[in-house]
Amino acid sequence: MSHKKRVDPIRLLWLFAGSLIINTGISFIWPLTTIYIHNYLHETLTVAGIVLFINSAFTMLGNAIGGWLFDNWHPYQTILLGVTTATISTFALVIFHGWPAYPILLVTLGIGNGIVVTGLNSTATLIKSRSTSYVFNALYFTQNLGLVFGSLMVGYILPFGITYIFLLAFIMFFIFNIVVAVEYRNLNQAPRQTFQTTTGTKKKPKLSHNSLLTISSILICVFVSWVAYEQWNSNISSYMLSLHMSVKDYSLLWTLNAILIVFVQPLLTYFDTWLSSHLHGRLYLGFSLFGLAFLLLVGAQHYLIFALSMGLLTIGEIFAFPAVSTFVNDHAPVTEKGKFQGIVQAITSAGRAFGPLIGALIIDYSSFQILFIFCTGIILVSVLGFGIVNKITKKDD
Repeated sequence: MSHKKRVDPIRLLWLFAGSLIINTGISFIWPLTTIYIHNYLHETLTVAGIVLFINSAFTMLGNAIGGWLFDNWHPYQTILLGVTTATISTFALVIFHGWPAYPILLVTLGIGNGIVVTGLNSTATLIKSRSTSYVFNALYFTQNLGLVFGSLMVGYILPFGITYIFLLAFIMFFIFNIVVAVEYRNLNQAPRQTFQTTTGTKKKPKLSHNSLLTISSILICVFVSWVAYEQWNSNISSYMLSLHMSVKDYSLLWTLNAILIVFVQPLLTYFDTWLSSHLHGRLYLGFSLFGLAFLLLVGAQHYLIFALSMGLLTIGEIFAFPAVSTFVNDHAPVTEKGKFQGIVQAITSAGRAFGPLIGALIIDYSSFQILFIFCTGIILVSVLGFGIVNKITKKDD
C-alpha cells in the first residue's frame, strides 16, 4: 500500500484551528480595552486612546520581528516564541490587571500576538496542497469566526468579573501553545528555496523595482482602508449616539458584519480558482466598495443607511483584505515570504493605530460629513494609484 507523500509542513486543519483559537483568545481582550480603562480603571478616554495607539505600535513591532525571524531563524521556534509570550502575558493579566500593570502587559501581549499572526500568515505561504489564495481566504474566515466567538462570549462572562475574561484568554493561548508544540514541529523541515550564483555561493534574490512599486501601492490601499475602518471602531459610535441611536443599535451592526463574513467568505473560497485568475479585479472591486460605503454615511440620519453602509463595507472587506496577502506573496522574493507577510500585518496595525487619531482631528476641526468624504476620497485615490502602477509595471515587464 503506497502512502501519499506529505507536501505540507503542517496539516491545514491545524493552521486554521490555530487561527481560530488565537483570534478567539485575543478578542476577549481588545474590544474591552477602552471600556476597561475608562469604566473600571477610571482613566480618561484620551489615556485609553494613547494605550490603544501604543499597543498597535508594539503589535507592529511584533509583526516585523515575526516576519524577520520566520525567514532568518526557524519558523516553528518563531511561532512558539510568539504564543509563549502571549500566554505568559495573559496569565500575568489574570493576577495583575490594575494600573499600570494592565497597559504594560498589553504591550508584551501585543508583541507576542504580532509575532503569532505574522507566523501563521507566513506558514500559509509554505502550504503546497492548496492555492495560496484558498489558504488566505480560509485563514481570514477562521480569524473572523474567532472574533465572533470571543465577542459573543465576552458579553455573557463579563458580568461575573473581568478576571474571568483574562482567565479565558489565557486558556485559549495555553491551548494554542500545546497545539504549536505538538503539530507545528515540522515547519522547520519545509523546503526553503535558495538561489546560487555560478560560483556556488548562496545569493538572495533581489526584489525587482516593479515588484517594489506594486507591493508599495497595494500597501498604501491597506493603510488608508484601515485608517477609514477604524472610524467604525471609534468615532462612528459617537456619531450614532448623537443621532439618538443606542449602543445596542451600534453593536448590532458588528453582528451584521460578522454574519456576512461567516456566510459570504466561504462562497469566495468556493470560487477561489476563478477569483485567483482575476486577482487585480478582485482588489479593485473590494477596495472601491469599501471606500464607497463611507459615502453612504454623508447625511445619513436613519439606521437603515448605517446598516447598508456596514453591509457594503463588509462585502468590500471580504473581497479585498484576504486577496492582499495573496497579491503580496505572489510578488515577494521566495526567501522573504515571511518578511513581506509581516509588513502586511504591520501596515494593518499602523492603520489601526493612526485611524482614531486622524478621525478625531478631522471631526474636531470640521465635521463627521467631511470625515466620511475624506475616507471615501483617500481609498478611491489609493485604488486609482494602484491601478496606474499596475498598468505602468505591466508595460515595463
